[in-house]
Amino acid sequence: MNAKEWKSKGEFISINGKTIFVVDTRGSKEVLVILHGYPTSSFDYYKVLPYLSEKYRVIIHDHLGFGYSEKPLNYSYSLIEQADIAIQLWKFLKITQVTVLAHDYGTSIATEIIARHNQNQLSLNIKELILCNGSMHIELAKLRTIQKLLKNKYTGKWVAKIATQTIFNRNIKNIYFDSSKVSKNELNDMWFLLEHNGGRKVIHLLSNYINERYYFWHRWIGALKDTSILTKIVWPTHDPIAVKAIADQLHQEIPNNNLFWLKNSGHFPMLESPKEWSNLILK
Repeated sequence: MNAKEWKSKGEFISINGKTIFVVDTRGSKEVLVILHGYPTSSFDYYKVLPYLSEKYRVIIHDHLGFGYSEKPLNYSYSLIEQADIAIQLWKFLKITQVTVLAHDYGTSIATEIIARHNQNQLSLNIKELILCNGSMHIELAKLRTIQKLLKNKYTGKWVAKIATQTIFNRNIKNIYFDSSKVSKNELNDMWFLLEHNGGRKVIHLLSNYINERYYFWHRWIGALKDTSILTKIVWPTHDPIAVKAIADQLHQEIPNNNLFWLKNSGHFPMLESPKEWSNLILK
């Protein structure tokens, strides 16, 4: 499947005045909502959707500024606002109970949602939380040089302007365990979705999420420490960014959790090891 075929599986919905791309398998099964990572999109899940949809009605959207969703220029792209959009989307779809699956960037959106859930601010019930490859403990993360440059308010805009697909491809390959597992076509699709609709003009704004992980550390890590929600931690052993120490720390501090290791996979396990990763998600 390519990015254009993925687009045909979804629809566009207006949420809080912004156009959001959504893939919804529909049906009467339990609902799994997915919060994707940075700097990619919902397309990351094209290989695993057939497995996940055997058990769940799967709903996955492109966050504002990502993939096929709208990419406004004058916008803060706060993770707080991304949580607002996700919650309003689920409300629009009349969802009342969900399992939340979050990867990378999406894990911090999830922790903001959990913080609100802990304070009884949500109208939906979260049955289970699944966390994958997220640098929520940002102090333990091994950020890539390109991430550090993009998040900087002085260098970010200029780095985004001069970034090429060659640089992008190299950075994606470097966070796979086996770089031969990512095809040229997949890299082309990832780059297309990043650039689509002026995406390079906002990538430095999206990159501020790293700074927010420091600003809201106590709120978001505190939410995980306080939650009573059953939590599953699914973590590849060879993620060079969200390293194993982060999973170990989460396992120690989240009250009701199970940790599952995925061997021989890197930062994008749903693409690199789709069947093995799906088995752990569905376990």
